[in-house]
Amino acid sequence: MKGPAAGYFTPATYKFLRALKRNNNRDWFAAHKAEYEQHLRQPFLRLIGDLAEPLRGLSASYVANPKPVGGSLFRIHRDTRFSGDKSPYKPWAGASFYHQATRAMARGDAGNAAFGRLDAPVFYLHVQPGENFVGGGLWHPHPDSVTRVRNYMLNNPASWKKATRAPAFRRVFELTGEALSRPPRGYDPAHELIADLKRKDFVASTRLGDEELCSPQLLKILLRHFKATAPMVDWLCGALDLDF
Repeated sequence: MKGPAAGYFTPATYKFLRALKRNNNRDWFAAHKAEYEQHLRQPFLRLIGDLAEPLRGLSASYVANPKPVGGSLFRIHRDTRFSGDKSPYKPWAGASFYHQATRAMARGDAGNAAFGRLDAPVFYLHVQPGENFVGGGLWHPHPDSVTRVRNYMLNNPASWKKATRAPAFRRVFELTGEALSRPPRGYDPAHELIADLKRKDFVASTRLGDEELCSPQLLKILLRHFKATAPMVDWLCGALDLDF
């Protein structure tokens, strides 16, 4: 397993994203689209393609899809229909390595809670100057999926703790996402896992420095993190009756 000798992303990747943040309009993007392709989109697609085989070695159910449209890479265009922010582009790039049981996650909008989507945990990479992160889990699931995860947690507390409390996991990852301010109705407020039962998202992530994203070792770095996140993703698959 080897990536390009010089890596995938470079300081030019981050220079482009910082400039896009300052000039988030269609005219500027059209004038700099070649930079987007050269320094961000094409390197990211190569990375996704190089992750495909080793990710299958981690789980036969997970897909790294390097298709330019409808694959793992999110679209750079923002959906502004329901947002007060009408800037047309995301000043970041992301990729979702999704479960083969769902194709809705492969549209490039895996972070959105779209109606009709089959909930399944993902592995994820986010590229943004000073705010890169990698991780996995279940982001903005439907309410019935949240209930299934909570009830599975009640019935399998030891395996949840093993997946999320192991030293190798906790040294690197933090459980993040939205949570209720109060215990969910019908659940014991004194339960040992009440902090996790209050979660609406079940995700773990860790920050990566820009220099790590530009490293020739990026492929190995990502696979090491995906491997460390895999027990939690596996557990979530079990909660939703999905193979891992």
